[in-house]
Amino acid sequence: MDRLADYDFHLPQELIASRPLDRRDASRMLVLDRTTGEIAHRAFTDFPGYLRAGDLVVLNNSRVVRARMFSENPRVELLFLEEVTPHRWKCLVKPGRRMRVGATCRAGGAGLRVAEILDSGERLIDADGPIDFARHGQIPLPPYMRRPADTQDDARYQTVFADAEGSVAAPTAGLHFTPEVLARIPHAFLTLHVGIGTFLPVKTERIADHAMHEERYTIDAAAAEAINAAQRIVAVGTTSARVLEAQPPGPIASRSGRTAIFIHPPATLHRVGALLTNFHLPKSTLLMLVSAFAGRERCLAAYEEAIRERYRFYSYGDCMLIV
Repeated sequence: MDRLADYDFHLPQELIASRPLDRRDASRMLVLDRTTGEIAHRAFTDFPGYLRAGDLVVLNNSRVVRARMFSENPRVELLFLEEVTPHRWKCLVKPGRRMRVGATCRAGGAGLRVAEILDSGERLIDADGPIDFARHGQIPLPPYMRRPADTQDDARYQTVFADAEGSVAAPTAGLHFTPEVLARIPHAFLTLHVGIGTFLPVKTERIADHAMHEERYTIDAAAAEAINAAQRIVAVGTTSARVLEAQPPGPIASRSGRTAIFIHPPATLHRVGALLTNFHLPKSTLLMLVSAFAGRERCLAAYEEAIRERYRFYSYGDCMLIV
C-alpha cells in the first residue's frame, strides 16, 4: 500500500465528465460501507437520509478565483496562485523560457515583472497595480477537461455557498449541493483555499516521499463551536477532511493557518466519521486520502463498481458517500 502503483486504475475516457449536469443535485451517489464493504447505488438527493441525530455536515466555502489569464506581449499563460505580499504574486507560467528573472509583460491590467524563480519552478512576480481578475481572468479548469472555461463554468465551477475567494480549483464534492439541500441538513463551513497541489501528480514511487503543497485555511468561531458539539462529522470533500485532520488533538479552536498534511494509508482519520467525495484521478493524493478512510481494497473495489455502472468521474462527475 506504500507504492504509487497500488493506487492505479484504468478509467475509460468517456466516463470523464467535462460538463456539469443540468441540475446540481441530479448526480448519482455510490454509498460505501467501510466496515462491511457493502455498496449501494443511490442519488445525491438521498444524501440527507443518511444523516443521523447529532451529525454535522462540514463544507468548504472557498471561492475559485478567475486566476488563469494570458499576457498581452509576449504571449504567456499565467496562473496566479497566491498574493504573498501586496502586489507580489506566486504564479505558474507557460512557457517558462519567456519569463526569466527580470522579464516583463502586461496582464490583468497591470505591468508584471519576474522577481524570482523558486526551486519549484513557480515565479514570484511583482505587479505595478491591482490585477483585474473579473475582467481579464478565466476559471482555471482542471487539465483533464481539455477545454477552456466558458460562461457556464463561471457559475457551475463554484459551489452555491462559495464565499471566501482564494482557490485555483473547486472543492468539487460541494458542487452537488443546492440551497434546498443545505436547508435540510445541519451544516457548518470552514475554508481551505485549494492550491496547485490538486493538479500535480505524485512523482515518487514510494508515496510517503511525496511532498504536499501548503494550503491556507480558516476555521471561524461558529464552525469550531458546531464541530465540537457534533456527535459525528460528515466531511464534504477531501479539502474539509484535510483541515479537520490537520488540527491538534483536543477541541477544535478558531484559527487560520496553513497545512501540508498528506493523508494516506496506513494513516487513520480521527475526526471525520463519514465522507462525501467525488471520484478521483488514478495515483492522486486525493485517492490516497479516501483509501486511508475506507481502506485501499474497498476503495478500489468501489471504483471498479462505479466504472461498471458508468458513473461520471472527476470534478463535474458523480459522488461517493463513505459511511
